[in-house]
Amino acid sequence: MDRNTGADVRIELDGAAGTLRVSGPGLPVVELVRAPGTEPADHIPIGTRRAALLTLTVDGAPAVLRPARGRLLRRSYRVDAVVGGVRHRLVPCSYAESRLTRNGRRLGTLISTGDGRVDPEWLPDRGPEPLDVAVGTALAAAFGTGAAPWWETLGDIVAELIP
Repeated sequence: MDRNTGADVRIELDGAAGTLRVSGPGLPVVELVRAPGTEPADHIPIGTRRAALLTLTVDGAPAVLRPARGRLLRRSYRVDAVVGGVRHRLVPCSYAESRLTRNGRRLGTLISTGDGRVDPEWLPDRGPEPLDVAVGTALAAAFGTGAAPWWETLGDIVAELIP
């Protein structure tokens, strides 16, 4: 696996069906599934941010998924996943990028526009483990990356209220 490009990572995203599968040589298989029969939100690649409607597994074992609600602040778009006692967090840090951490330690940034592609930029001195690559890629592909700053979002809301 190319630690800088993630070239050997396979991402299979079907937003309409609510399924995501991330796999590749040497990677654990990560699957994220939206509950059958739920109507997908069109602005979220996997279709929802409601944890109760999502099931996350890593190599077939259940994992904990905690997507935040996604409101005004960039931090409100964070997504946490706990796999075997390891906490991964994906949180927007610019318009397009989100920062991935493992147990609070930054691993790099990921970019995904929700089209099933994820472009990682791993920190050279903190190379990710296969679990980090697989889980981080899945979170980015399922929820997208990046967010506008709070002041811009607030400005948009105010502008919508002015006739």
